[in-house]
Amino acid sequence: MGLIKNTWRGAVAALILLAGAAALATNYSLWVNGRGGGGQVGNHLDFTYWGPASTAGGVNKRSVNWDGTSHIADQNVHVRNALDCYCTGPNWCYIAAHSAGNLQIGYTLALYGGSTRFRKNAAPDGGGVCGNTDGSTQTGWNIKFVDVAAGAAGGSELADLGEWAVSEPLVSDLRTTTARALYNHNSTRGLWFYLFTGAGGAFYSGLLPGQDDGAVAYHSAGGAAGSSGRSLCNPADWFCDDLTLGTAANQGGSTKWSYHSVRFRDDKEKYDHGPNGNWGGAITTMRAEMVTNAQ
Repeated sequence: MGLIKNTWRGAVAALILLAGAAALATNYSLWVNGRGGGGQVGNHLDFTYWGPASTAGGVNKRSVNWDGTSHIADQNVHVRNALDCYCTGPNWCYIAAHSAGNLQIGYTLALYGGSTRFRKNAAPDGGGVCGNTDGSTQTGWNIKFVDVAAGAAGGSELADLGEWAVSEPLVSDLRTTTARALYNHNSTRGLWFYLFTGAGGAFYSGLLPGQDDGAVAYHSAGGAAGSSGRSLCNPADWFCDDLTLGTAANQGGSTKWSYHSVRFRDDKEKYDHGPNGNWGGAITTMRAEMVTNAQ
């Protein structure tokens, strides 16, 4: 009888410990800004780049602020610091990235996704760095998925043509051939990148091939693989090949990078690049997805 009681008590104690561990686990939604920055680097509660901080953006949203003007490699430490803070130990993250933020998170996973990380306490200091929990480590980060709006992982012809300030280091990274060679875009550590495109365009859209949001063309926002851009459009446009939804090859045979899926294609040409001070442009559809699924 004593053995049964002890066994039962042991089982109860184990359940209590498991319940306590589960209670300590927290999910976070991390938002990675694009070109121009705006939020204070290291301040994960500053959503200046996006819009009002009160706007819903998924569970426990945090802003992964980097300066938005320097080379991807030079600012990537801020992305890694945020992932260490919120996506290690028992905690898990959902990632939302915009424009050049697509390059940042892709670069991070490809180059550092298999590295050893200390488990952190999700309590950042003024520079956005969190302390270790117990000194234990893990490989990479705990990430559920990556959403990308108006992604610039394939670069932009506006950078190629010098339409942006040529003295800005980031612009050299955003040239189409450079962006596509910056890291292995197929290496996502098995994580899915869900892509949300915009086709609102601008008066200078003739500089960009196919459909575009005024800053990046469909070949970039839609994750089309290859060493350079190509002309991709909505099905209603008869003058270039269609960007397909999901992971399917595009019309004309171009393929998407591995683990990249087009979740939203702007068939009505409604959304520009954004964020327009209020979570706008192509970010609109991605934010709706995060509110629903990042929980």
